Amino acid sequence: MSDLEEKKLTIIGTLKDKSVLKQKVYDNTLEAFVIVKDILKNFAKEVNISLGGIDTRIRMEYTDRSNFDAQLKVAGDLLLFSMHSNIFQFDREHPAWRTAYIQKNKFNAYSGIINIYNFLADSFKYSRLDDLGYLIARIFINHENQYFVEGKRQMGMLFTNFGNEELSKLSLQTIISTAIQYALEFDLLVPPYDTVKIATVGQAEAKIQHSRVITGKRLGYQFNSDDVLINNSDET
Repeated sequence: MSDLEEKKLTIIGTLKDKSVLKQKVYDNTLEAFVIVKDILKNFAKEVNISLGGIDTRIRMEYTDRSNFDAQLKVAGDLLLFSMHSNIFQFDREHPAWRTAYIQKNKFNAYSGIINIYNFLADSFKYSRLDDLGYLIARIFINHENQYFVEGKRQMGMLFTNFGNEELSKLSLQTIISTAIQYALEFDLLVPPYDTVKIATVGQAEAKIQHSRVITGKRLGYQFNSDDVLINNSDET
């Protein structure tokens, strides 16, 4: 067999194995995201009914932005749910590689991702394009519909269930409700004085015209890596 024929067979084998697997991962992730949208829409409807005639400014507002994006306005917060259209492999330093599930089959590590960001609702309302948002969680889903959640400590989720629990509507409801609760408890802090004591004329004009002074829930504070869940136990 010639070198060219061997390369062709390798390409065909890769398409049959890895590429088909990635398409399955994509299908599972997209199916999960459709369920996420349905949960968000129904959650907003149920909460608004329970709120009754209370101040309309705290009512939840669900918006389907695109095939891969949806948002839920919760009082002064806005949660953006975003599915990435590509499939990813974990970097070699990621703790997921220490799980028995991935060690058993490296193809189990290929995952689709649904990100959950927390922004201030006013950032979108007033088009403050320089305002900050924070990734509070991301959901990884693989070809077997196994999943884990990586996020802020307060999300209370670890990837110890990876390989032992298929993603379900109930698990997505738990993730979403936890994210909403976290966003409501994650308060806007006053930035340190030294970071805002000097402003340019341009910044002042922008503030007057567009309300574009940068704002974020932790403006002026370092976003530490230890805020992210990392499982150091040997679950393998």
